[in-house]
Amino acid sequence: MAHVRERTGQGDAAGQTAPVARVRNAVRWDARSVGRAARAAWRGPGRERDLLIQSLKAAAAAVLAWLLAQVWLGDPMALMAPWVALVLVQATVYSSLLQGTRQFAAICVGALVASGAQAVTDDTTGALALSLPVLMLLSNWPRFGDQGIYAATTAVFTIATGTVSAAAVGHRLGQAALGAVVGVAVNALVLPPIHLRDVRENLAALARETGDVLHTVARDLHDGEWDGETAVGWVGASARLQDRLEALRSARGWSRESLRLTSGPLRALHRVPAEALPPEEEDERFGRVTGHVTALTRTLAVAADERRTPAAPDAAVLRRYARLLELIGDRCRAEADRLVGGGAQANTLLDERTESAMRELHERLQEGLREQAGQGPAPTAVLGALVLQAENLWADLDGGKPAR
Repeated sequence: MAHVRERTGQGDAAGQTAPVARVRNAVRWDARSVGRAARAAWRGPGRERDLLIQSLKAAAAAVLAWLLAQVWLGDPMALMAPWVALVLVQATVYSSLLQGTRQFAAICVGALVASGAQAVTDDTTGALALSLPVLMLLSNWPRFGDQGIYAATTAVFTIATGTVSAAAVGHRLGQAALGAVVGVAVNALVLPPIHLRDVRENLAALARETGDVLHTVARDLHDGEWDGETAVGWVGASARLQDRLEALRSARGWSRESLRLTSGPLRALHRVPAEALPPEEEDERFGRVTGHVTALTRTLAVAADERRTPAAPDAAVLRRYARLLELIGDRCRAEADRLVGGGAQANTLLDERTESAMRELHERLQEGLREQAGQGPAPTAVLGALVLQAENLWADLDGGKPAR
């Protein structure tokens, strides 16, 4: 019994220290992330520096709105101006203008409904009970976007201060308009945000990560030590490529929006080169490449599953196939280097000898198909599918034009 109590005490102590260890690890991880972000922002242009600039701009817009409203205009209801200015320094100038319009409309509705509720009930609690359900329903109106909640919060501020006269409502709306003008103006005139870099970075990352996945598959196939669990890992890696592809599409959308309303002035200031972005055809091309890699890894996963009919081809044939995948992976990495380099074509992996080696390997795999045909339909079908996906990869990578 003593031993049982001792073990139980040790288990309880371990159970109590485990959450502490998790919290400690989480804090350590967050601290390292902050340090990495700070170093990246210090080193040069990038996502971290963009976030830093936007944050400082939002703070500056709020301070400027407060100075205009409280210090220079002497308005006792100056809270609305910095509040609105702070939240309107958005990721793009277009979104700042759009969100500002929606937010001002929501604030107007909230102030008017709150004033009406206060006039009807002549009681703070009654006014809140009467106005908030209506305004919370209105906040879901698509016309307000994600700014509808400001109708309800404005009503709370209006009723809580106890001043619902026409003059007080006019002051609040005037301060909201002032804050919106300051927020949009600061975002548009002080280093207006553009998101062209994100497209190139995500496209290059997609190409490089695709090459990494192909190299991983090629290494495992060449070594011959792979099974169903290994193949599941390949499928998971290819699924992460889909996440990167979605990030690329999102970055492309942000790049379009960041040039709306600002493209002309930014080009006049030479901040946006006429050919700053890789063409959208590059997105489509690497989207197809990603799909081929996904199909390839799924074919291998099915071949490794003992419960399924398809069987893997011979190890010698798979080693030749691994070499072909390695060369295609080199091609993907070269594409990534080209994109990072601003469109300059890389020659180290795309010379004639590489092309010749790929063609030779492809011919030997075709011979392997004929050899596999005599061993049964299952391995032949698998090898045929693998060769088809490699051909598709090769065709899309070889047919893509350099992005300028």
